[in-house]
Amino acid sequence: MVIMNSDNKRKINKLKLIKLVLVLLIFAVLIFVTISLITWLFTGSSWMSGLFTPPVPDITVDEFNFDIGRNRSFADLGHHIIAAGAMGIKILDTDGREVFRNSFRMTQPAIHNSAERCIVFDVGGTSVRVLDGSLVLSSFEANGVIVSASINQNGWFCVVTQEQGAFRGIVTVYDNYGTARLKASKGTGYVVSAQLSHDNKNLAILNLAESGSRISFYHNIDTDKDEPDNLINFTSGLIIDICYLSNGDLLAFTSNSVFLVDASGENKMLYTFNDRRLGGYAYDNNFIALHLYDYGVGQQGRLVTFKTDGTILGEAETDREVVSMSVVNRTVIVLKNDGVIFYDEKLETGLISKNSFNAAGANRVLAINDTVAIATSDNSAVVIRAGEEEQ
Repeated sequence: MVIMNSDNKRKINKLKLIKLVLVLLIFAVLIFVTISLITWLFTGSSWMSGLFTPPVPDITVDEFNFDIGRNRSFADLGHHIIAAGAMGIKILDTDGREVFRNSFRMTQPAIHNSAERCIVFDVGGTSVRVLDGSLVLSSFEANGVIVSASINQNGWFCVVTQEQGAFRGIVTVYDNYGTARLKASKGTGYVVSAQLSHDNKNLAILNLAESGSRISFYHNIDTDKDEPDNLINFTSGLIIDICYLSNGDLLAFTSNSVFLVDASGENKMLYTFNDRRLGGYAYDNNFIALHLYDYGVGQQGRLVTFKTDGTILGEAETDREVVSMSVVNRTVIVLKNDGVIFYDEKLETGLISKNSFNAAGANRVLAINDTVAIATSDNSAVVIRAGEEEQ
């Protein structure tokens, strides 16, 4: 018969307690993992996703190297930056490392992007490349001379061309596999651009007519239609640009106003500026920024920000040349002839870049996030960071 003293009993009880704690910890971890997986299955997101997803790296380089020739155009693809030039396209990650290159000739390269997808095309040429991040979805030569192109969030895209026998322009809609789904030929007016809604159902075509600008709407484009479902004639100015918002409304910029067209075809005027001249604009879904010049007063003008419900957020006077502007997360980044300024949505706080002098000679600014932008030209792509508060 073995007699256990009190010390041995305490040791055994302590071991049992440790084992019990370990079992409870393992059980708690299993419950946590199970709940996280269930959350992921039903919502597409998990509490644990952030633990195993590497953080998005901050931009640490001061200059990006895009050796792709002249006439360069740039776009932000989320975790990558793409540039198109006369010698092709190149994509860099936010650390400045090359992740993709495709060499081909273009005369006037242009990029239209939506989220992480983009279409690269040669205005006046025939080359088309469609990418999702650094993955090429489609690559082809158009049948006619390209006027413009656009892409939506689902990867469907439109190409406007002038083809032989169709002098006024043809709009071709492609799905995300690069298969042509609809072709529309405008009998009157000159086609400027075409936009497809993000649900792939509605097509808007902007064309110029003798009486002004016109937007033609085609609904449920998976059916063959010879005539548009709705027409909007704009005779009080010139429509410069159109784009679909995520809620299905169409946003239009004109030479003297900004307005919306909802799904029913009703127009809503958001902002008018008949007493000023449009210098530039930028938008990010439901946020819009305008640069307006005062007539006959040199470079004097103002910046205006507002929402797509017409609510004015801010106004600020400017007496210096505004070369370019870009917006992200309701931050307005303005490239002036003497540097770069980061404004908040109300234009109340302006942060001057500490290295604005590096932007000398740049002709465009591209917003990356609230505090980082790229000032670009044919010879450089310089990273600009927000700095001290403007006096």
